[in-house]
Formats: sequence, C-alpha cells, structure tokens
Amino acid sequence: MASIFTKIINREIPGYIVAENDDFIAFLDVNPNAKGHTLCVPKKEVNKLFDLDEATYNDLMQFSRKVAVALEKSIPCKRIGMSVIGLEVPHVHVHLIPLNTMADIQFQQKVSLTKEEFEQLAKSISANL
Repeated sequence: MASIFTKIINREIPGYIVAENDDFIAFLDVNPNAKGHTLCVPKKEVNKLFDLDEATYNDLMQFSRKVAVALEKSIPCKRIGMSVIGLEVPHVHVHLIPLNTMADIQFQQKVSLTKEEFEQLAKSISANL
C-alpha cells in the first residue's frame, strides 16, 4: 500500500508543495512543529534513510539543503534544524524545521495554520528557491 507521501507525490491527495524535481519533492508538514516545517521526500518509496543507495542519499541531502536555504529566507528564525526519524510514515523524509528554541525540534509542541496561511507560506518558500 502506498504511503501518504506517495499519495501526495501522485497528487492523489493535496499537499502544500514548495519544491519538486524528477526525484524529490518538498511540502509543508500539515502538523508542524513550527511555521514553515517542511518535509523533503524521495519520490521512490523507501522505508529507511540508510536503505537509500548512496547517490540517492547524497542527492536528498543536496535537495534538502536548497529547500532549507529558501526556508530560512522565508521564515524569521535563528536557524533551520534537520531531523530524520521515520517512525510515523514508512517513507524516507527529512524534517526541516525553523528553530528559535530547542523546543521547536522536539515534536511535542505543534502550531496551527489556516489553509490560506499554508498556501501563502508554500508560495513564499517556492519563490525563494
């Protein structure tokens, strides 16, 4: 069965997409730790980060870096944090999280955004790529 991320990639369900190329996609997390929390995902569905072949792993990190640079231009923050956990969805994904405090990366506090805020944010990040 396809992961929720594969369904976003295939446009079977909506997502607030901020970047995409032939191999990767980045979209806003709908249950974000902080405003701008973005997920970078390989289009090929692989469960674990270290099961990616070396080239795909390196390309994912390069793609994530580009998105992080755009994200930092779009969201006032002290830095962009990165986390790879992978327990909640069995599809490799890199969390990029705008940080102002250590608590922002702990996956305990969440922020709420309206559909319009998500759409505006996605456009802002995309424009900074």
